[in-house]
Amino acid sequence: MYQPLPRLVGSGARPGLATVGGFDKRTTYGLAALRFVVVSFLCFLLLDPLIRSLRTLTEKPKVVLAIDNSESVAAAGRPALNRSLTALQTLRQQLTDKGLDVAIRVFGDSIANDRDGGPDLTQIPFTSRTTDLSGLLSGIRSDYEGRNLTDVVLVSDGIFNQGVSPTFGQYPFAVQTVGLGDTIPKRDIQLKGVVANRIAYLGNQFPVQAEIVSNGFQGRSGTVVLRQNGKELGRQSVSFAGTVGGRNDSFNQITFQTTATQKGVQHYVVEVLPQPGEFSTRNNRQDVYLDVIDGKEKVLLLALAPHPDVKALRNILERNLNYELDVRILTGVSAETAPLADKTYDLIILHQIPDNGGVSSPLLQKYLAKNTPILFVLGNQSSLGPFNTSNSVMQVSAQLGQSDKVTGVFNPEFKQLNLDPARLDILSKLPPMSVPYGEFRLQSGSEVVLWQQVGNVRTTKPLLALNVTSPRKTAVLAGEGLWSWRLEEFALTDKQDVVDELIQKVIQLISVKEDRRKLRVYPIRSEFVAGEKVIFLTELYNDIYEQLYDKPVRLEISDEKGLTRSYNYTPTAANNRFEISRLPEGAYRFRATVNVNGKTEQSAGQFVVRDLQVEALNTTADHGLLRQLSKQTGGQFYSSANMDNLVQTLTNRPHPARLTSTEEMDELINWRWLFFAVLTFVAIEWGLRKFYGGY
Repeated sequence: MYQPLPRLVGSGARPGLATVGGFDKRTTYGLAALRFVVVSFLCFLLLDPLIRSLRTLTEKPKVVLAIDNSESVAAAGRPALNRSLTALQTLRQQLTDKGLDVAIRVFGDSIANDRDGGPDLTQIPFTSRTTDLSGLLSGIRSDYEGRNLTDVVLVSDGIFNQGVSPTFGQYPFAVQTVGLGDTIPKRDIQLKGVVANRIAYLGNQFPVQAEIVSNGFQGRSGTVVLRQNGKELGRQSVSFAGTVGGRNDSFNQITFQTTATQKGVQHYVVEVLPQPGEFSTRNNRQDVYLDVIDGKEKVLLLALAPHPDVKALRNILERNLNYELDVRILTGVSAETAPLADKTYDLIILHQIPDNGGVSSPLLQKYLAKNTPILFVLGNQSSLGPFNTSNSVMQVSAQLGQSDKVTGVFNPEFKQLNLDPARLDILSKLPPMSVPYGEFRLQSGSEVVLWQQVGNVRTTKPLLALNVTSPRKTAVLAGEGLWSWRLEEFALTDKQDVVDELIQKVIQLISVKEDRRKLRVYPIRSEFVAGEKVIFLTELYNDIYEQLYDKPVRLEISDEKGLTRSYNYTPTAANNRFEISRLPEGAYRFRATVNVNGKTEQSAGQFVVRDLQVEALNTTADHGLLRQLSKQTGGQFYSSANMDNLVQTLTNRPHPARLTSTEEMDELINWRWLFFAVLTFVAIEWGLRKFYGGY
């Protein structure tokens, strides 16, 4: 009898196989095993296991070819130098073939690349104006710290004119030196140096001292000339001494006296006229730049009567050469009681003025009518009523003829001046000053420099105070006896520095002229070196002196010949600098203008670009320094003629590579590929269950 076959559940079942939950046993167990593996692995990851890895790096030994590319190296002639550079090219290639890493270092100049991608040594221009061998080696030491640097080959003439001697340094590598240049002194005359003041006053005479060194011109004479703007100001003859102790060199000094006749930066030239047979004439000339100032700051010291404090103030002010002091005594000295000339002063010091007798009233009213800064020095003849109405620092209420003896204590909260509180502790050891006995009350905006101390009791009464916020900057020394302070300080320390510095700085603070210009354009330095960028900073303000940006500025720069260069730039909040490159040497004046709200603001000034010829001052190679440097570091000295020995030394020496092992511990859960592996297994299991119709 016909009987139908049983219906198989699931599309994946085949006849003759047992099924479990819709799957055959093999599929069911396989899927269960897969899920077990995935879940177990996830549970394992929850334990945050760590994997230790060991990484080993192989670092080749390194050699640095440090080449002195200064001007003095090429002074001996380019053909001989090119032969040495060609030998260095060969050395570099041989070291590279031996498995060494070879790097090239020079003094900052860029050099062209050859076919192999490395720098072409024969194209080094040798134009560096200075030589800092210690800086070059220190830079290599810093850049290769902790690396497998075995040798540095220093190719130089041994002449340095910046930094310290390279023999003073400690280096963790051997310095092999190759001597270039000529060690035989040249037949030459050098203007070794020019000594002159940086500042001179209009109409004053000032000295210019020239130092001349000669070699090989013994028994002959030369001529030294001083010029300004092509005009000869003076000339002097100099005799070169004969041979002394087997040496053919001599040293001479000559001094020119000239007068400052023009304001601003003035350009002078000192030159030794060339002699036949000189090796080089580049070192026969030097430029001198002086800033000629139109007069000093004029100070009037007006005293009621002769007093030791007047002498003390005079000595303090005369220590500063920028002050032109006029001392006037109103009573007691007939020679100094003449009426004052109608002069304008930058600072007035009033000693015991206003006075009780009213002698100084006419002059006082004259100077109070202006906003000239004033330093009041009180004494027993001072009239406190007019004083209180004449100053913006303090009010003093005291009985006539009553005084107190006080010493000074520095106020540590006073920050306007850079004063050392430790040095000012000496004030407690100085004799007391005589001050009015009464009440002292500070005015708004005043700051105290010294407080009064009676015996061991510090009071809240000011002894020295000032106010620089009022229209007239004013300071008050509320007592007399400054002369005794200076004498006692000298007795204690053999100097008069602390008291003098304190008074000088207070005077400078109240007498300094405030810059109220709305446009300020100025170079970051007053002097630059030829080839260096000249950098200007720009500040622009509105009527309430808030800084403005994004306003076009026009800058005009004029040289000594009258040639004007014009530039336009716009300062921003992110960058208020403007740079100018390749200005030739000389003294320059500049003028900047900007338009703000229809009004033109301007700023002017001056700066100098110097052409330093330090490389021309010494062209005699110093191979002794190179030998000493090699000996100290375990290297050897080689002349340019036996460069092959250097090649053999470096290539025949064993250069083992450095193995560096790094052990790292990493969390297994951070391996990203594990996430995708787990996701793949889960997806496979889910897909198979769906494919076979399971849930």
